[in-house]
Amino acid sequence: MLEWPRWEQMFVPSMSLLEIFLRGSLIYLGLVVVFRVVLNRQAGNVGLSDVLLVVLIGDAAQNGMGSEYRSVTEGLLLISTLVFWDYALDWLNYHVPCLRAWFVTRPLLLIREGKVQERNLRQELITKEELLTQLRLQGIQSPDQVREAKIESSGEVSVIPAKKKRSGGGKKRRRPA
Repeated sequence: MLEWPRWEQMFVPSMSLLEIFLRGSLIYLGLVVVFRVVLNRQAGNVGLSDVLLVVLIGDAAQNGMGSEYRSVTEGLLLISTLVFWDYALDWLNYHVPCLRAWFVTRPLLLIREGKVQERNLRQELITKEELLTQLRLQGIQSPDQVREAKIESSGEVSVIPAKKKRSGGGKKRRRPA
């Protein structure tokens, strides 16, 4: 027997819309704080808040579609709340420079003048082998060939090669005028 949809249950919220907005806000902002403290690197070139937003929207949409909520309206409001906070945090990051330090992880020095900064590797849980792999991917065979290497907020390692030493008796040649 085919049953008609219960339109009232589908679109009339079963809880306060303000409560849904507040719950979505608290969960999103709480997760941003947790991820900034626990995981300060980002996944590839995609921002951490972007990954978080996709996961939360997927969960919110699933709950809204699977009747975890009583109405589609509740799911749509929760998704809208998450999108609002994602945009608001990006906007604040761009327009309020003093907050930028909180939103964007500063690059961390991994190599200085050919010397590997072991303490910083431990802090980021990067093995020396992983660092050497990153150097090789950039055409560098040894930390001795590096003036400076940093792990960026994107999780990528940026490298400034050391200046090549001149051979030829140590005398500089003059250019003809």
